[in-house]
Amino acid sequence: MKKNIAIIMGGYSSEYKISLKSGNVVYKYLNKDLYSGYRIHILKDKWVYVDSNEKEHPVNRHDFTVQLSDEKLTFDCIFNAIHGSPGEDGFMQAYFKLLEIPQTSCDHYQAALTFNKRDLLSVLRPYGVLSAASYYLNLGDAIDEEKIVAKVGLPCFVKANKSGSSFGISKVYKKSELKAAIRKAYKEDNEILIESFLDGTEVSVGVIKYQGETKVLPITEIVTESDFFDYEAKYEGKSKEITPARISKIQQENVSRIAQQAYDILKMKGFSRSEFIFKGDTPFMLEMNTTPGLTEESILPEQAREAGISLKELFQNAIEEALIENK
Repeated sequence: MKKNIAIIMGGYSSEYKISLKSGNVVYKYLNKDLYSGYRIHILKDKWVYVDSNEKEHPVNRHDFTVQLSDEKLTFDCIFNAIHGSPGEDGFMQAYFKLLEIPQTSCDHYQAALTFNKRDLLSVLRPYGVLSAASYYLNLGDAIDEEKIVAKVGLPCFVKANKSGSSFGISKVYKKSELKAAIRKAYKEDNEILIESFLDGTEVSVGVIKYQGETKVLPITEIVTESDFFDYEAKYEGKSKEITPARISKIQQENVSRIAQQAYDILKMKGFSRSEFIFKGDTPFMLEMNTTPGLTEESILPEQAREAGISLKELFQNAIEEALIENK
């Protein structure tokens, strides 16, 4: 008998349109011999099942079911395709844990930790995972430009601490540009991370649980026309993503080891995609994403294809791993 899979997509953040695209790709490539897929839009104003005729049916949030005219629809597993809140920051993971419904992403603590860039890097630092020099601000804090520049130097990056897809990020070259960049970041989050600029090759490393084992996927090199890997570079064709990356064997070994180490230290499950910049042969971590983009053009699916894993196999494995974990 086919299992019912709820593909949750959308979310409450600026990334909701990207998430809808990812979710529809999961729906398209789901193994129809094994699963019946259902597109569930999780949006600020509604939670709905969108059927094949684009008709919306409300989701009962008490038990995550959908009442159709002749039946009550329940789900065997949740495929999480929400980028940003509430799918990448732990809220949906905790909700499904309470309902005892298996879901494909990591647990709620790991999601909350990795979604908070500065907390993630602080937790991994004692294990030898290097990151750029940084300065933290919370909304309402005094902005001491002299102290910021003394700590991180120029140029530097001003980032929303809990935001994806490069929303709210600026590269700052002059001290006089700091306040405007900080205001921009505060539009996305009330916490800010300001980091020193690392001049080197940027790579993205996918790590997944595949057939019961932690697997590091082929590495992707990021080459952007923009000044950095911003939203336009990621989603509007202003970058090249080269898989496998044009890096040395020692660089490949170093970054693969660190990416897998981080995945294992954090007791991760499901997908992760971590970003690094090399200084010489040494990788410095920028962040980890736990619900990365899943469109045909996205980095992690591209890495899976390079490893000989089709989208159909990638998504099926994620579901089967979640079901095994819940037994």
